[in-house]
Amino acid sequence: MTDDQKNIPRQLEPQEHEDLNVLMIRRREELEELRKLGLNPYPHEFNRNDFSKEIIESFKDDAPVRTVSVAGRIMSLRRMGKASFCHLQDSHGKIQMYLKKDDLGQMYDAFKLMDIGDIVGVKGFVFRTKMGEVSLHAQSLVLLSKSLRPLPIVKEKVDEQGNKVVYDPFSDKELRYRQRYVDLVVNPDVREVFIKRSKIISTFRQFFDTRNYTEVETPVLQPMYGGASARPFKTHHNAHDIDLYLRIADELYLKRLIVGGFDGVYEISKDFRNEGMDRTHNPEFTMLELYVAYKDYRWMMELAEQAIYEIAMAVNGKPTAVLGGHEINFTPPWKRISMFDVIKEYTGKDLRGKLEAELRAIAKELHVELEPTIGVGGIIDEIFSTRVEHYLVQPTFITDYPVEMSPLAKKHRSEQGLVERFEGIVNGQEICNAFSELNDPLDQRARFEEQMKLRARGDEEAQMIDEDFLRALEYGMPPTAGIGIGIDRLTMLLTNKDSIRDVIFFPQMKPEK
Repeated sequence: MTDDQKNIPRQLEPQEHEDLNVLMIRRREELEELRKLGLNPYPHEFNRNDFSKEIIESFKDDAPVRTVSVAGRIMSLRRMGKASFCHLQDSHGKIQMYLKKDDLGQMYDAFKLMDIGDIVGVKGFVFRTKMGEVSLHAQSLVLLSKSLRPLPIVKEKVDEQGNKVVYDPFSDKELRYRQRYVDLVVNPDVREVFIKRSKIISTFRQFFDTRNYTEVETPVLQPMYGGASARPFKTHHNAHDIDLYLRIADELYLKRLIVGGFDGVYEISKDFRNEGMDRTHNPEFTMLELYVAYKDYRWMMELAEQAIYEIAMAVNGKPTAVLGGHEINFTPPWKRISMFDVIKEYTGKDLRGKLEAELRAIAKELHVELEPTIGVGGIIDEIFSTRVEHYLVQPTFITDYPVEMSPLAKKHRSEQGLVERFEGIVNGQEICNAFSELNDPLDQRARFEEQMKLRARGDEEAQMIDEDFLRALEYGMPPTAGIGIGIDRLTMLLTNKDSIRDVIFFPQMKPEK
């Protein structure tokens, strides 16, 4: 048994750093010994033709002997003199290897200098051991990459009831997020989350492409940020000597393309907002935005619920997901209820037509804390998010928002003071936001000017006046429906994760000490 097979703790205490250094030094000494044997510990390639899962699933005892070629990491070691066993992990799973000195010769001596975490290539034939495990009898062995840091060792055991029990899991959230590369190696289930995330994105593309909507790309660096209420990240372009902003949304550029004659455009993009972090917010996140000409928000509701239903089916094979003890059902149609009606249902307060002073008094009565800089829209939003949103577990469309909350949405066709907007809420969090898009350039300018008044009061998230966007609207934009869908939050829902950091490969973290 090597030192790495001992029970190395997951999170090392300060006094253990010296021991870790000893292990790292020993691995470097092994590296030099391998080189002295004439071996290249970092060769350029290996001809891998097979994968662990397929080998195991296709094996039949009465089939002809099959020779295979696999590659992956050594994840366990059991040496027994002139024979050894190890488990090799590739991108599909794990398979046991049986290695004999008689078969490998000098490479068996080199194998004694290999450790858990080393990446190897193995060629040999498949067989079943006396213990019944489908394994690979190695006939040749190649070291592909010497690991100079010991991996955290996760032990697995099957109990008497046949359940898999994991010992010493690599579970410290801070370490897992910072060292996602280690997390993926020692916690293979994490890989499945990101495979599902990829499936979500590819299914969206297929859903929109079959409807002849065009995927486009718009600027990440923008001279004027807009399309959402958020604080931006700011940078400087030296050649033009101008300040630029990382986009907070794609909306205003995508609507410029509708003005230009596209019938439907969408973009799956990274957006950036200079805001706080919590379980549903990361400063860098992935957003899908879609805009379709000649449609309205009612049509978009039906499209959104159908798209998310199809994605749930593609990812999980069923329209349901279990979250926090609740079974969420994404099957259309989703419940629809207006913003004012849902607030009244859960708080008993009717906010229709209330002035700012009245809304502040109601918020105080409901124990909702408010910033002094926000206006009517911000107050209503705080009351909803604090006192209502967490009750909305099953997929629900909240519709018909106050005009003060939605500077880019078209005024309601039948109710004064409202706009045609909806948000999709699932498990107490927003996953999409959509409008009948405002296409009246004079009304849009007036809305921007109201936003600037809020900025003057100190609301740093109020929107700016984008003169070029207003110029585009003045050329004429057809009636349009638009939607933004948060890819990260949707992935959380469909993979049963309660933190956005669990569905982003490399979430933003504080600097290491």
